[in-house]
Amino acid sequence: MPEDTAGRRFDQGDSPLVSIRGLARYFDISKPLLNRVIEGESRQVLKAVDGISFDIPRGKTFALVGESGCGKSTVARCIVGLYRPTAGAVLFDGVDMAAITSRREIMPLRRRMQMIFQDPYASLNPRWRIADIVAEPIITHKLLSDRKAIRIRVDELLTHVGLAARDGEKFPHEFSGGQRQRISIARALASNPEFLVCDEPTSALDVSVQAQILNLMKDLQRELGLTYLLISHDLAVVYNFSDQVGVMYLGRMVESENAGTLFRAPRHPYTRMLLDAIPDLDLTGRARQPVAGEVPDPISPPSGCTFHPRCPHANDRCKSEAPQTIMHGSARVACHAVEEGRIASVDRPVIRGQAAQAEAT
Repeated sequence: MPEDTAGRRFDQGDSPLVSIRGLARYFDISKPLLNRVIEGESRQVLKAVDGISFDIPRGKTFALVGESGCGKSTVARCIVGLYRPTAGAVLFDGVDMAAITSRREIMPLRRRMQMIFQDPYASLNPRWRIADIVAEPIITHKLLSDRKAIRIRVDELLTHVGLAARDGEKFPHEFSGGQRQRISIARALASNPEFLVCDEPTSALDVSVQAQILNLMKDLQRELGLTYLLISHDLAVVYNFSDQVGVMYLGRMVESENAGTLFRAPRHPYTRMLLDAIPDLDLTGRARQPVAGEVPDPISPPSGCTFHPRCPHANDRCKSEAPQTIMHGSARVACHAVEEGRIASVDRPVIRGQAAQAEAT
């Protein structure tokens, strides 16, 4: 049975590369103690992520979608270790990363996972040359020591992502947004990772440039066997790029399913709301159920199902009892209406407008 550096043993078998189990991340946003005492206020805790679970198979892409503020990026930061989970486990290749405390133990795992950030204008050091930026993971993880060998490897990485080796002598301000994101990808690949967390990697780019970056990422996945976690609010990108999709709302996973099935037969009312936001360019006249209201205050979320103030299928149970995740067909859904059969199943072919958007991006 495999054993990690701390002596913890895990039965891997055909286990997924990444497994998230009951992950929670809370932030204490209370005022200072003296202010609370004087004003008679209690502590305030923001439950950014509140007990979610999912698996990412090796060589596949799992996408997290949802409105802004639902906790997608917090999940990504917990997985790569930028945030320490409040509760739950982050298993990478069978090793519980949340249980590792020493740098010596965590560095071999950190080398195997990297992150591509949303803003290519903010994620690169403006004072460093591109060659130094891409070489940093190689030096940090001590993959190469000879300066000439490091430069050869940097040149290979730049060429691999569609740039020229001579671009290594330039500074970030000399590149466009798409080129900067290619540099970010080259830096991520420098440590020979197996798993990449992509936090809205194309949202700051023009549509034509998005297509180039996504095609590059898909080619790299096929060539290197990479596993991706994709964070996105663009459903057209998710439809075209992912194998499995998880839908988040106010820190919780409300539905997870294979991408094709989720887009064709969504079950949770919130998932249907997101899909209904995609323009129907074919004018098929498909029925839409409008969902009113806005995202509630995450500091004091509604009781019961947090989606019930916006849900057209909510009843008294939804207002008082939080739904548990159940298997409904091949999907994992947290919804009383789905569990009780109060929502009619749908079988909606992917409309041409949706497919066209996916192809365009």
